[in-house]
Amino acid sequence: MAVAEQLCPQVAASPRVSTPVKKLVSQPIVSVTRELPGDPRALVDERVTLRLAGPGDMPRGELLTFIAGSHAVVCMFNQAVDAEFLDAAGPQLRAVCTFAVGTDNIDLELCRRRGVMVCNTPDAVTEGTANMAMALVLTVARRLVQADAFVRSGAFSAGGNDFPRGWMGMHLCGQTLHVVGAGRIGKAVAGRARAFGMNVVYTARSRHLDFEIAPLVARRVTLEEGLAMADVVSIHTPLTDQTRHLLHAGNLKLLKPTAIVINTSRGPVIDEAALAAHLKAGRIWGAGLDVFEHEPAVHPDLLTLDNVVLSPHIGSSERHYRELMTELVCTSASTAALGGEPANRVV
Repeated sequence: MAVAEQLCPQVAASPRVSTPVKKLVSQPIVSVTRELPGDPRALVDERVTLRLAGPGDMPRGELLTFIAGSHAVVCMFNQAVDAEFLDAAGPQLRAVCTFAVGTDNIDLELCRRRGVMVCNTPDAVTEGTANMAMALVLTVARRLVQADAFVRSGAFSAGGNDFPRGWMGMHLCGQTLHVVGAGRIGKAVAGRARAFGMNVVYTARSRHLDFEIAPLVARRVTLEEGLAMADVVSIHTPLTDQTRHLLHAGNLKLLKPTAIVINTSRGPVIDEAALAAHLKAGRIWGAGLDVFEHEPAVHPDLLTLDNVVLSPHIGSSERHYRELMTELVCTSASTAALGGEPANRVV
């Protein structure tokens, strides 16, 4: 692929980008590896040359060619930032800025050793993802996907809704939400659950007093204690070696048959096959999944079940917050490329 370069507000040619102009090689280069919401061109310093990719995933080889010579790269959550990636960018690379809060796709230790800064987008994903988690709770609890299909099929028009015994869902008021991972998003979901009259318990590596004081008034529990008492389990932990398959066949057995599992963090935190088996057997009420273990592939059993709601990893996908994420990654990348200290630095 021809390297696409753009000097704001001018643009250089590529099959994936806009129209051609003269390249200024003396300027530091920021490469954005996928089309972003908003206008990155308005967000980077005029002293920076901007390369803008188009929509969709690049093949790996094309991606490595695209980032060659970059001083900062804006990457996506599903693009592995490893030795191959860093080598392809070159020794002048100063920063990798991920369009996400999670950094499980990035070899942080390798970046640290090579002196490459890593930045993410905290806060910008919080409200949208928390909204998505609560939407999944309500959708699963009230069987909205099945109800929508029932109406569209003509069954409601033909025979009504079997009132008053039909379509009974799970109530939330007075029930217990177990938040696994007491970060920004977990706290935001807990606040929404309290507004629905739910009680909150949380599991975290350390105590979080902000969870335990008003308005959440949550109690810290072990993972196993929380799973046993939960009516809703909502996962908000990052993906690490320690959290991979945090929920597995063994501890899923602790859940009540009326429990709901929600995951808007990373798919591999749950053993997807084990969860599918529990759902298929009716050992839990349902699940709402925005992320998947082998994304974008989904376990085939999940696709056949009507007690699980599936969404295509769109947790933070609200226009305002996605445009804010663009602002964060582009300004961080621009600052780093010019030799400054970027915001939201992870390493």
